[in-house]
Amino acid sequence: MSRIGKKFIEIPSTVTVAINGQDVLVKGPKGELKIIIHQAIKAEIKDGKLFVTPKRELPTKDRGLWGLYRALISNMVQGVQNGFQKKLEIEGVGFKAALQGDELVLNLGFVNPVKIKKPEGIHFAVEKNVITVSGIDNQAVGQIAAEIRATKKAEPYKGKGIKYEGEKIRRKEGKKVVAAKK
Repeated sequence: MSRIGKKFIEIPSTVTVAINGQDVLVKGPKGELKIIIHQAIKAEIKDGKLFVTPKRELPTKDRGLWGLYRALISNMVQGVQNGFQKKLEIEGVGFKAALQGDELVLNLGFVNPVKIKKPEGIHFAVEKNVITVSGIDNQAVGQIAAEIRATKKAEPYKGKGIKYEGEKIRRKEGKKVVAAKK
């Protein structure tokens, strides 16, 4: 039994969920998302709650699908209602970010600035040294935030680079200077 899969998904009054066979369409105030679920899993609505259950006893390799699709649909419901966002911090002298049209331009000490094109459904915001990535699709927001962070990860000696807000960087001790003996 899946502990996550057994839980029902509460559908808020501002969100509508339509199930057509294996297609699940979720509409809300921020937009709409669609997913095609695996044929071994079924979704059904009862009393304003969405239940995800296996159609039959699942073989070992498919057991993870039950909880997976329940979590994906739950993220869709939360995304169309509230949205998701990730914040990234830039640390370092001369490191900065700016928006130019639909591109995020990062000056990170490289010869040329790094340009990241904004995917559909994702919004960027830049305030001082904080980049905010937001959208309704949790996977897309996390993916683009990870790509931005990967351009210049925070290094362990001085902490310069890009990190998630609240992320702790394990600092290493640098080389020590030993005084010359006489």
